[in-house]
Amino acid sequence: MAQQTFSIGRALTIIEQEMQKVELPVSENFMKDPFRVWLSCIVSLRTRDTQTAKIVGPLFERVSSVEDILAIDEEELAKLIYPAGFYRQKAKQVKKTAPILMERFDGKIPSEIDDLLTLPGTGRKTANLVRTLGFGLPGICVDIHVHRISNRFGYVKTKTPDQTEFALRKKLPKRYWMDINRLLVMWGQNRCFPLRPRCSDCPLFSQCPRVGVQQHR
Repeated sequence: MAQQTFSIGRALTIIEQEMQKVELPVSENFMKDPFRVWLSCIVSLRTRDTQTAKIVGPLFERVSSVEDILAIDEEELAKLIYPAGFYRQKAKQVKKTAPILMERFDGKIPSEIDDLLTLPGTGRKTANLVRTLGFGLPGICVDIHVHRISNRFGYVKTKTPDQTEFALRKKLPKRYWMDINRLLVMWGQNRCFPLRPRCSDCPLFSQCPRVGVQQHR
């Protein structure tokens, strides 16, 4: 059978259908709260999603605003973030950010990426996720899954997640911006693995170029 021409729209539609039964590790109940999206992103860095999910519930019960960060002791905050990776550094980072948010943004998480990038420890991935999930504004959040799969699809040819974000901004239709992170993260965690992805029974097999895939199952 001849390989179909790759279509990002068709691929994302199929992934959406396939992933309907997959439950996100982190509850979406807080996803419209910019503060909680930002804080959960800080916690999640270098930490498994399943571990982050266990941490953020108790954390949000104690810390739900910038004022709460200012009031809480750094040691107590670190204990709430534990056992996330680098939990002490994250607590220090969050405490350092709180006065900046009060002084520059009236105690609110900003919605503009350039403003978010001025916050300690907030990179482009977090900034885009806050913008899309917290504010419902256009953005493209690129993590390692989005970077890997976009290149595996042959849709972009880039070396870093930041390069992938800018390439997608130029090429990806805006109607897909809000969903590409959610879909490709789930796809990457459940099927399109870094090593030996599950290609043999993949519904995208006939159209995916599988760039860089040496072995698959």
